Amino acid sequence: MDAKMQKDELTRTIKFMPPLYKQRYLFVKQLVSKHKPKKVADLGCAECRLLWMLKFCSCIEVLVGLDISEDVMKEKMHTLSPLPGDYLQPSERRLTVILYQGSVAHKDPCMLGFDMITCIEVIEHLEAEELDKFPEVVFGFMSPAMVVITTPNSEFNCLLPTVTLFRHPDHKFEWNRAQFKNWAQDVAARYDYTVEFTGLGAPPPEKDVGTCTQIGVFVRKYQNDGPAHFEKCNEHVYKTLFKAEYPSLKDEKYLRTAVVNEVIWTAQIIARRLWDHVKTEYKKPCYDSETEPKFQPSHHSLKYFKHLPLTEANNKGLQPFINGNSVYIPLANIFSFPKVNKLCGTVETLSDLITGKVTLSHDGSAVLIDAEYENEEMEN
Repeated sequence: MDAKMQKDELTRTIKFMPPLYKQRYLFVKQLVSKHKPKKVADLGCAECRLLWMLKFCSCIEVLVGLDISEDVMKEKMHTLSPLPGDYLQPSERRLTVILYQGSVAHKDPCMLGFDMITCIEVIEHLEAEELDKFPEVVFGFMSPAMVVITTPNSEFNCLLPTVTLFRHPDHKFEWNRAQFKNWAQDVAARYDYTVEFTGLGAPPPEKDVGTCTQIGVFVRKYQNDGPAHFEKCNEHVYKTLFKAEYPSLKDEKYLRTAVVNEVIWTAQIIARRLWDHVKTEYKKPCYDSETEPKFQPSHHSLKYFKHLPLTEANNKGLQPFINGNSVYIPLANIFSFPKVNKLCGTVETLSDLITGKVTLSHDGSAVLIDAEYENEEMEN
């Protein structure tokens, strides 16, 4: 991660570029990109900034935030709602976002089965009793495949002239590198995790104080569902503040809407190009030996209709054609368009999804587009 530390000589304060909180979020996002977790929870989510960033990660299907402060979450939880564009172009994945109000010192079965849990600058806000319960709740009960914990490194505070005791008035403690390492290794050994240490916010080269933020990445040793929980818990103690289910093409109603819109758009393009060809042929001069040039209509066929990707165009009966006031566009032609093909998978699925939503021929093998307006143009 390309990050730089700048020192303001006037105020004698240190600034990180990008800001350290963004570096922490980007660190988590890189882990998500690497390990592809489907269920992710952020403990101590506060203003939901990390959750907002992670909702764009295509691998995540369930995104959960937990915080003790209901008011703080309510201020920004609207940023996690689907936007109009999410309904206009539904994603191929399912995504559910939930916010809970509750304490990391309490167990709730809604927090089971997660692939990754993050605790970004959280543990230093815990009272001694809560900190004692934290490992059992997160590592013992929740038992996710990965836990990411960040916390301030107190050794770096000597480079922060505005800091007296702690960096934030709500901090109950701040650990040096040895203290965090001892705590993390003890927790990892107790609950069958491995732990690796890293950090963000490097100090000046001449200062051996460690990084501004220290990080522990815990990975569960066992696979699958892991061992049985140390203590069963069926009681729901968290309060649900927010839940949003994003539109997904895996839901039939959104898939049907997407397919119908794409089929209508595709059929109209085919019909328009066919009519353009027909009108061009209609106006071609026809010569004979006794008269001046005159114009006559050509057959309303697709003989010269070369610009569409019609994979079945050479098969008899699979070409778009005009009959009276309607353009007949076989489903096989529409299915040959890449987006329709990707959405439906088979012609049978295509037919099932558009039946009753799009005008079809009597046998259901073709989409019908009204051509009455085009006929009027040619007659004029």
